[in-house]
Amino acid sequence: MSNMPYVSTTLSLASVLAEPARREPDAIALVQGEQHLTYAETWQRARRTAAQLVADGVQPGDRVALLAPNVIEFVTSYYGILAAGGVVVPIPTLLQGREAAYLIDTAEASHLMYHPAVAAAATKAAEMTGVPTHDITTYGTDAEPLASFVTREPMDPAVIFFTSGTTGKPKGAVLTHLNLVMNATVSAFDGNGVADDAVILGCLPLFHIFGQSVSLNAGFRRSSTLVLQPRFEPREAIDLMNAEGVTMICAVPTMYIQLLAAVAENPDLKVPHLDDAISGGASLPVAVLERFEKTFSTRIHEGYGLSETSPSITSNQERFGVVPGSVGHPLWGVDVDIADLTVPERISLVGPGERGEVVVRGHAVFAGYWNNAEASAEALTDGWFRTGDIGIKDATGRITIVDRTKDLVIRGGYNVYPREVEEALMRYNGVAQVAVIGVPHEEYGEEIMAVVVPTEAGAVDADALVEWSRDELGKHKYPRRVQIVEQLPLGPSMKVLKRELRTQYSDNA
Repeated sequence: MSNMPYVSTTLSLASVLAEPARREPDAIALVQGEQHLTYAETWQRARRTAAQLVADGVQPGDRVALLAPNVIEFVTSYYGILAAGGVVVPIPTLLQGREAAYLIDTAEASHLMYHPAVAAAATKAAEMTGVPTHDITTYGTDAEPLASFVTREPMDPAVIFFTSGTTGKPKGAVLTHLNLVMNATVSAFDGNGVADDAVILGCLPLFHIFGQSVSLNAGFRRSSTLVLQPRFEPREAIDLMNAEGVTMICAVPTMYIQLLAAVAENPDLKVPHLDDAISGGASLPVAVLERFEKTFSTRIHEGYGLSETSPSITSNQERFGVVPGSVGHPLWGVDVDIADLTVPERISLVGPGERGEVVVRGHAVFAGYWNNAEASAEALTDGWFRTGDIGIKDATGRITIVDRTKDLVIRGGYNVYPREVEEALMRYNGVAQVAVIGVPHEEYGEEIMAVVVPTEAGAVDADALVEWSRDELGKHKYPRRVQIVEQLPLGPSMKVLKRELRTQYSDNA
């Protein structure tokens, strides 16, 4: 054996598109407005982009930034970069030019591909970084398609996802071809899987790991159809579901809340029946889950993951039983457990029912942060990735996320988990959305505050909600302060930005 020559194993995320284009070339891959592209057409466009990138000097391993909304050209550019052997650096479309430039500089990207809808940010970013830019609506359209994708190895970087920067500057999580091919495969075939004839609503931003891996890559692993919505708007989303026969939706809690609001505001609206719904990105209030399942005649399977875990690592799976409020059991090939928070220097697992930090190991765990060895070392201990989330595992292995460690509120020495308070407040009539935070308090250290979005103006009285919550929650848990707002601040992936709320209301405490 020792005299055998070394032969590398090859693997490319580009195969997620190349394979269905070979096996089912005439199946519809993408729908956007009047455009319906087959897998063969989509792959050909991606190979044209790849050929142009190679002609423009992109070498295997080069980083290429991609700034675009959910349009067909995002998909063909994404797989085109991969086919050229490049590494995709998705840029959130909500960022300004200076913010985009920071990500481009940090990733050391050599090119920036952009859509005209975000030309202003792209132009500013290019001016600041000096990288060449390419309009993805015209780039490579006349190029002779690359014969096939450039050879890559399993542990080569495929995509660099930048974290939201909740604890400082965004960090680039490096996901390999193995990470993302495995996650797409496991999401498509394990857990609850994706149906053979699924038509998926592509409303999650594709620049985000959830939309990219669970909607796009997992959908393509099953040769599904992805109906693209360039920017999420709930009424339009429902119209798209009806018009295109959508059978499956992947969304974050904010989207489910907005879809329910659209139905409530339009009583004559035809409500589609969905075969399946996937929720992730943040905790889904049980009250919202129950209302959505009843309204859309479907079943929501809540899952869990992070950018650093490719992202999916658990889901509510029918084989184990679906339990609202939990994120289910680990997916195939992934270990998810609970570690003792009091022993930060090593991983010491706790028993069933004990709270601790959620830790992960397996094929889903990323290769580290781009050019940031210190942060990588802090995130990985004894082969486990530390998520920063507080959770519980029951005797069957089912995981329940209690809260983020950074969101934990300590009032008068007592730990208060905002999610528990939010779940209670969501049962109050007239509450559409709520975020619970801790604000400074001279006597207790921190006080509980609820920032509430009502279903309509005047639907919630702050004082009445405080009184109601006193009977529903422990004395140390109920909010003494309630602020009524029209909307909560959302990040690029539509997560509620609690750090902004803490900053805003801590200054006014």
